[in-house]
Amino acid sequence: MFDERDLQILNLLQSDGRRSHSEIARAVGIAPSAVLERVRKLERRGVIRGYAAHLDPASIGQAMLAFVFVQADEPPGGDLGARLAGLPGVQEVHHVAGEDCYMVKVRCASTEALGRLLKEHFGALTEVRRTRTTVALGTVKESTALRLPEPSSENGHGDL
Repeated sequence: MFDERDLQILNLLQSDGRRSHSEIARAVGIAPSAVLERVRKLERRGVIRGYAAHLDPASIGQAMLAFVFVQADEPPGGDLGARLAGLPGVQEVHHVAGEDCYMVKVRCASTEALGRLLKEHFGALTEVRRTRTTVALGTVKESTALRLPEPSSENGHGDL
């Protein structure tokens, strides 16, 4: 599925999405036009889903990080996950197994703002039976980078 050059390109773009095709070409040892062709192919296949700036949450007034675990009475095929994703401050929504139905990553300015978010927004969703919130005291690692498979793997996905 991925050859060694595709994996090198993906690693380089994960570490710096603004890297030019010329820079990538020099690092990988192929022509810039070949890099462009490979990148476009990876984009078309949905492997590369986009490019984004990583902002410092504290510098834009969103220093508080919390995880809200949601228990819900949601009918099969319900859209609660999508509605949770649309709430202010929500960065991620994960449908999970176990006692909870969803794990929601939120960022906001303060404990007061978090309280308002829980009361006014989470509390307004009729399917939400209960929430349990964990506030992060600090972050050791936060990354969007994925560990890529080895190029020699038989199925192209590698054993992670």
